[in-house]
Amino acid sequence: MKIGNKTFNVHSQTYIVGILNITPDSFYDGGRYDTLDKILAHTEKMINDGADIIDIGGMSTKPGHDIISCEEEMQRVVPVIQEIRRRFALPLSIDTYRSEVARAAIDAGADMVNDIWGTLYDKGEMAKTINQSGVPCCLVHNSQSLVTKTEDVLIGLQRCIDHAVSCGIDTSRIILDPGIGFAKETQLNLRLIKDIARFGELGYALLLGASRKSVIGYALNLPGEERLEGTLAVTAYALLKTHIAFLRVHDVKENVRVRDMIYAIQNA
Repeated sequence: MKIGNKTFNVHSQTYIVGILNITPDSFYDGGRYDTLDKILAHTEKMINDGADIIDIGGMSTKPGHDIISCEEEMQRVVPVIQEIRRRFALPLSIDTYRSEVARAAIDAGADMVNDIWGTLYDKGEMAKTINQSGVPCCLVHNSQSLVTKTEDVLIGLQRCIDHAVSCGIDTSRIILDPGIGFAKETQLNLRLIKDIARFGELGYALLLGASRKSVIGYALNLPGEERLEGTLAVTAYALLKTHIAFLRVHDVKENVRVRDMIYAIQNA
């Protein structure tokens, strides 16, 4: 799969997607990167730590998050994408479900769209934007109502796939994410990690985004700033259960080391 100027072997390698939230209210790192200097420094650190892609978000998607205007979301992400693109060569992803924001981000230099509604939010406009731009996309499972079964997540993801393909998006440009933490019953989030191999059966590259999420806080009774070990346990478990093409994480260095250690054991 080609993302930006880089070819990703999604069938045999696992790549690290570093999270860059330019938001005041994200559940873990909201407000940390509120100046361009801080944003660029954190981006450089993630790159040096081994990130393969940087995923940039301008609006929190945690439960109960504040909805901001498209204009404000674009004002947050577009200058950052332009500046990161000017300084660094690695691929950039835009984390948004709004087609207007995606279009502006792609024009600014984003190479991929990470959509938490799997192109189902805006009656085909996001899928049309992705199709016209030719960039890859990550389709994340989400729901208007609480989901309690793995089977329903599989059905929902297939609906996303069918919609994206019907709008012209080539199957070779689709990545799937089961959407840990999005409209899921608490125990289901744990089961989705346990059943992660089932999502590979859909036939697409998988992205897992469980970094520091509430499922880890629930299991360990810990706040977001103390969920690193839990995140690494999820990373190790998922990599041993099936092939994960992309891991979307806050802590790049630590997840890179876990991935590489698993590789070392598997290749011994």
